[in-house]
Amino acid sequence: MSEPTIARRLEKRIILMTQDADMIARLQSPLTPDWNLHQVTDLEDLGPWNEILLYRFLLLDLDEIEAFDPLDVIRMLRMEYQINLPVFCFGGDQDIQDEMRLARADRFFGRDEMVAKLPEFIRQYDW
Repeated sequence: MSEPTIARRLEKRIILMTQDADMIARLQSPLTPDWNLHQVTDLEDLGPWNEILLYRFLLLDLDEIEAFDPLDVIRMLRMEYQINLPVFCFGGDQDIQDEMRLARADRFFGRDEMVAKLPEFIRQYDW
């Protein structure tokens, strides 16, 4: 297994799990050119677990139950891969949010609130 380079570790990358084209555009707009948003509906599309470690955080759409199961995503991330990547969820009803809390998702926002909070997260993870 090849080791990631320092340059790869310093890349500013975000995982976005949604198929909502409007939300993708809204979350892409505040990003500066040095930040990359990787939209997927399956964590395995990103590569093995050690590739996921290179991302700064995950934005997870709780309304995308047709495309993927948010609970499966958080379980895979936390239990199977044992990765403590920050997971910021948006959308969804109270029931799914409660289940995601129990599965160790980090924060929950409405759709508009997530768009408003993204610049703050970018500043916090801009190391």
